[in-house]
Amino acid sequence: MVKKLLSVLKGEPAQVPPVWLMRQAGRYLPEYRALRANAKDFVQFCLTPDLAVEVTLQPVRRFDLDAAILFADILLVPHALGQKVWFAEGEGPRLEPIRDAAGLAKLAYRAELLAPVMQTIKGVRAALSERAALIGFAGSPWTVATYMIEGQGGTDHENIRKLAWSEPKLFAQLMDVLVDATSSYLIAQADAGAEALQLFESWAGTVPAGLFERAVLEPTARIVNAVKARHPQVPVIGFPRGAGGWIGRYAQETGVDGIGVDQMTDIAAIKTTKALQGNLDPILLLQGGDGLRDAARKLVTAMAGRPFIFNLGHGVMQPTPPGHVAELVAAIRA
Repeated sequence: MVKKLLSVLKGEPAQVPPVWLMRQAGRYLPEYRALRANAKDFVQFCLTPDLAVEVTLQPVRRFDLDAAILFADILLVPHALGQKVWFAEGEGPRLEPIRDAAGLAKLAYRAELLAPVMQTIKGVRAALSERAALIGFAGSPWTVATYMIEGQGGTDHENIRKLAWSEPKLFAQLMDVLVDATSSYLIAQADAGAEALQLFESWAGTVPAGLFERAVLEPTARIVNAVKARHPQVPVIGFPRGAGGWIGRYAQETGVDGIGVDQMTDIAAIKTTKALQGNLDPILLLQGGDGLRDAARKLVTAMAGRPFIFNLGHGVMQPTPPGHVAELVAAIRA
């Protein structure tokens, strides 16, 4: 059986688009919250295969989605590089920031620290239905580097921008470290059974225009090339959130098979033959009702005849009622 999501990523339009949602496994689901309550540390939660398998499968089981996305976190790569990573309750991720060559020199990727992720992938593949694909993922180098340099999210990324402009060699070394680590991590995911991979460039919208090539385009292309050299049949989706006018070059120059599109962008106006994924505003999913159903139908209609994967423009918001997700899936498939 050919899985619909994988067919679309090969460039084949589907009459009814496949659907999955970013952050589909998470705190809006009561079954997730029940499991999360048993794990004191979020990093170890991600690295406990029994828990991670169950969390990955929960939304697919509940909503009959066309894909599962691995339950993990983009900051597992800094963890495997030896940087201290923790999650402060109610505040989000925290890292011991790296600001100089001495800090960079301490980084060394230890693939064995992420071996539990590969066990999770194998467990999910064994339990997943024949029609649902399994998506693995990692953060793209610029996005992961922002956390590594800033030490947290929610900043204006002042420190990494200073580093990129004033110390280009050190910045390039950091990109090299992250390209190599991320490539190894994604290749291992594909080895373990991931059927597609997504690169989250969540902070693409913060990259100054003069840095976009060396911060986003070139590192992404190197990762995609490395993955394709080992797994040419595994499609890669790139999600350059906030990239705006750079999406055309991103599609042409990175080698990705599909492009995730945020809600700020007119997805129907993007000129590419590659698969597009997106881009319903998560607020509409939070609100539900006629507005949600109408927007979903309009998006499906606008993308008719093109290789298209229905998704959100960003992740499911924590207060979203699970019933709204069921409502959305029903509207798409009506």
